[in-house]
Amino acid sequence: MKFLIIGAGGIGCYYGARLIEAGHQVTFVARGAHLEAMQSQGLKVEHEALEFNAAVDARAMQAVMSEHTCSDYDLIMLALKSGATRDWLETAAPWLKEADTPVLSLQNGVDNEPLIADTLGTSRTLGGLAVRIGGHIIAPGHIEAKGPAQVVMGRWPNENETDPALEQLAKVLNDAQIPTRLTDNIRYELWKKLLINNGVNPLSALTGLDTRSLTADPTLGQTVYAMMQETAVAARADEVELTQADVDEMFALISNFDAIKTSMLVDREKGRPLELDDISGAVIRRCKALGETAPNSELVQRLLQLDIKPEQWRPLGSE
Repeated sequence: MKFLIIGAGGIGCYYGARLIEAGHQVTFVARGAHLEAMQSQGLKVEHEALEFNAAVDARAMQAVMSEHTCSDYDLIMLALKSGATRDWLETAAPWLKEADTPVLSLQNGVDNEPLIADTLGTSRTLGGLAVRIGGHIIAPGHIEAKGPAQVVMGRWPNENETDPALEQLAKVLNDAQIPTRLTDNIRYELWKKLLINNGVNPLSALTGLDTRSLTADPTLGQTVYAMMQETAVAARADEVELTQADVDEMFALISNFDAIKTSMLVDREKGRPLELDDISGAVIRRCKALGETAPNSELVQRLLQLDIKPEQWRPLGSE
């Protein structure tokens, strides 16, 4: 198969490397120094079960659109930061609409699939999530990834019928050693992942702590759990019912998973925009719409928005 991976960060590059190892054709869309390194030196991916170091096809999005048609690809994998989804769709819409290539979102948050569906229709929209994987660019052209790196995917918003095309895609991914599970309720699965993302991402960015340090700390662990509970309340606005058992399961999962830096912590360290609006913001907005409160999510988000550094601290009453 021919894959186009939009967003060649830790997640996109790991999955792309797996697909190349399995004999598929992959084009990575990147930019800046990372793109230049991939073009000149190739891509290096380090993972406990994969050592990949090879030349790859890496291009800017404008180059892809000028040199290829959308129909040249069997699947588009979207691994961008959620805040970039709308701009990418607006830029690529004319090119995308020339074909019927499906788009699989592997992004954080619960608002990407609706944007894709509004632009391309539900028939081309595949919801998905990368589960139990941590991956980051540690240097241009160099990726480090950890975890089983599973994928859960399904038709957006729900699909209860047998889907041979989706089953074949799942087989391709599984054969490429990307453990993949299909679901007939992808909206539920996305919200279930948001339990973890809202629980640890903003708080890790605020404290500088990895996931294991957060959940093991008595006070911070309680805060993680409380933010997960707020996420479960927010899900009702999308007619998704997350139970106490779901919250407990996801808290246990992140507590026992390898200690990793969250993507939001890495973004803050590198001075990049944070996915606040798509993680904690999604929870806060929906809680307000329901007439509920999300005090822990609101506090952590506001502290990150203020971005007050120690050298900026001033005593109360000082000018």
